[in-house]
Amino acid sequence: MMQIRRLSFAHQNLQEMPFIKILRHTDSLEELDLSHNCLDENLSQLGELKKLTTLILDGNNFTSHVKFAYMPSLTTLWINKNKITNLAIFIAEIAKSLPRIRILSMMNNGAAPSYFNGGSLQDYMDYRHYVVSQIPTLKVLDDKEIMLEERMEAERIYRPKYSKGTSKRVSELGFDQVD
Repeated sequence: MMQIRRLSFAHQNLQEMPFIKILRHTDSLEELDLSHNCLDENLSQLGELKKLTTLILDGNNFTSHVKFAYMPSLTTLWINKNKITNLAIFIAEIAKSLPRIRILSMMNNGAAPSYFNGGSLQDYMDYRHYVVSQIPTLKVLDDKEIMLEERMEAERIYRPKYSKGTSKRVSELGFDQVD
């Protein structure tokens, strides 16, 4: 069988993921473009694509509750112009399912405020700091590289601070008590 490295189903008005066609290339597919369709939440079978590094989902109907398969090879995700409104839920899923993500673009979603969708500069900076703090592997967010100063500020703002490891926090929560 022919080794396909890039596959595009863009602009085909798809309502369902064409898994049969996609999974024919589990051993070779590196880039998958599903942009500008009518797709939503089901990405579970994409975990079978062991070499997939780039996934493009721009212009679909994905929400904050999209479920990704565990994809350790994926380094680039474009999910611009979807229906993602809850940043915490979406970013938790990304952090859990895409452990090597380096490039994430989610512009033109409600959860990614900018001047173009009514967000202020402060909203935009809060968004960037939160995402950077939750995904330490990230190198580029949207159209901008993450600089060391920005990463340090994100850590300062969003990472919890504990004295001497987690012992203080554990005792505050009562987890150190034995029943």
